[in-house]
Amino acid sequence: MVIESPITAADVARVDDRPSWADIVPAPGGEEVWWDEPRPAEGGRRCVVRRTPDGRVGDVLPPGWNARNRVIEYGGRSWRALPGGGLVFTNWDDQRLYRLDPGGEPVPLTPEGPSRYADLIVHGDEVWCVRETEDRRDLVAVPLGGGPVRVVATAQHFLFNPRVSPGGRQIAWIGYDHPNMPWDGTFLCVAPLRDDGTAGTYRVVAGGHEEAVAQFEWRDDDALYAVTDPTGWWNIHLVPLDGGEPRNLTPMPQEFGDAAWKLGYRWFTLAGDKIVATYGTADGKRLGVLDPQTGEMTDVAEEYTYWAPTISASPDGARVVGVAATPYKPFEVVRVDLESGACEVLSPAKELPDPEVLPAPLPMVFDGVHAHVYPPRGARDGVPSPYVMFVHGGPTGVSPLVFDLEIAYFTSRGIGVAEVNYGGSTGYGREYRERLRHNWGVVDVRDSETVARGLIGAGLADPGRVAIRGGSAGGWTSVAALVHSDVFRGCVAHYAITDPEGWARETHDFESRYLDGLIGPLPETRQRYLDRSPTLHAAQASGPALMMHGLEDAIVDPGQAERFVAALQEHGGRWAYLTFPGEQHGWRREETIVAALEAELAFYGLIFGFPTPEVPPLTLKGPK
Repeated sequence: MVIESPITAADVARVDDRPSWADIVPAPGGEEVWWDEPRPAEGGRRCVVRRTPDGRVGDVLPPGWNARNRVIEYGGRSWRALPGGGLVFTNWDDQRLYRLDPGGEPVPLTPEGPSRYADLIVHGDEVWCVRETEDRRDLVAVPLGGGPVRVVATAQHFLFNPRVSPGGRQIAWIGYDHPNMPWDGTFLCVAPLRDDGTAGTYRVVAGGHEEAVAQFEWRDDDALYAVTDPTGWWNIHLVPLDGGEPRNLTPMPQEFGDAAWKLGYRWFTLAGDKIVATYGTADGKRLGVLDPQTGEMTDVAEEYTYWAPTISASPDGARVVGVAATPYKPFEVVRVDLESGACEVLSPAKELPDPEVLPAPLPMVFDGVHAHVYPPRGARDGVPSPYVMFVHGGPTGVSPLVFDLEIAYFTSRGIGVAEVNYGGSTGYGREYRERLRHNWGVVDVRDSETVARGLIGAGLADPGRVAIRGGSAGGWTSVAALVHSDVFRGCVAHYAITDPEGWARETHDFESRYLDGLIGPLPETRQRYLDRSPTLHAAQASGPALMMHGLEDAIVDPGQAERFVAALQEHGGRWAYLTFPGEQHGWRREETIVAALEAELAFYGLIFGFPTPEVPPLTLKGPK
């Protein structure tokens, strides 16, 4: 019998997602802190806000404007503060760059058309950024006063992290080409800047085809600091420009970077002559202050156990601002005094449920597979509970050990959750990440099964009431596990890949060669695609499936869900399929988040055998 819970799907929607792109901005009378935050109740837009020196928090972006972009479809850094309180940002509806001055209305800086812009920096009276036009990317300069867009550099197929040297005479960036993804191998490039504001011939100073530079910043005109992984761990390196070898400043089995799914992530920042960095594993990311001369690392703000990849230092290097969480507190904007270690929460507090109904998660390892286990409320010794394996997307991604009200929505009702950081996940070094190479649909499925069987063997999970769920690549693993394993009684798949060969043909440019590394190049390894396809093996499904998809998804076409549902129908399987107009790859609107979550709970009620009167009923199609 499911337990009554005070947590509603609407509560989850209000706490959904996290702030991003936190920045310290000099202002009269002190410093302001700017960030953007999700607004599910406003159509899912991202709104730029600021906190003034006197503590007031208010919107910078007017209603109806949405600071998002679609560069590589996942987007990137979408705004920057301008001197005097202005803002430059990318707007979701038309993907153009806009300037907004205090008291005014947004004014477009770029022409109408197919181009998209991301990873913005302000350089003098221009915005420098990545411009994507169809399948081409360039570094460009956009005049803040209006005028033609100038191409600064054209290099690799994919570019990110543009940075101008302190002296203004050089530009550097990170680039790479197909079939690599940014966590496989990238190149740190440096080029002189000509008098006309364009880049000369570049040279590669770090990285390679099997070494991935994730972020860098200029130390001075003669050297850079870069997060890269020649040792198999993303460590911070000093990269001299005189031809010398890069030197690892943090030689430890800890990750100072992660997968660059969006353009503009910052895992470290410079604070005077120190480096402030987020580092750790998927089980916890600390905030540390590194002395690059001695290699000494001092942790600060230790009450927070996980820091997101956005961090900014004050001009005097005395303070940093970032976005942090714990297993019991959601992500919030935090300012840290580096001398005293004092923390101040800057973002408005979110209304949270009584701590007694929240789970106490545990990092666990099952036969080498990392997982975070969230025991259900009301669990009794010796009495196994229903459990759901939560599988993250990517698949080069991670489930961090942080507060998640979506998980608490289920655990508070007596359903346990285990987040599976299967082989291929980030946060545990390249060797663990590479376990998935050419084994997608095998290792991820087996690792999910390993965690489920481990919980069953420990007497925690009821063997007859275990399910699996995920979104995107996690949705793939969920449907693949349903047809290639007999452990799971059902699966929930959000915007899932179900036909890998079809997806390789129809997806967007950024991921169009991703499956070369995950399964193998086509057509040479086509049999692997056929053998692992959930759609082609739907007859083997061990239980019903709930499929959900946004109808504007440009990353995974809704046809992927439709094909799997059709295959289940053909072979006598059971299923439900929900679609959401206006949603892309992920849920952003409050009404969608609520509907998807309530449908998922109703689905578990059907397959686990308990009533769910608090949510709308769900009907499974197919034979009883």
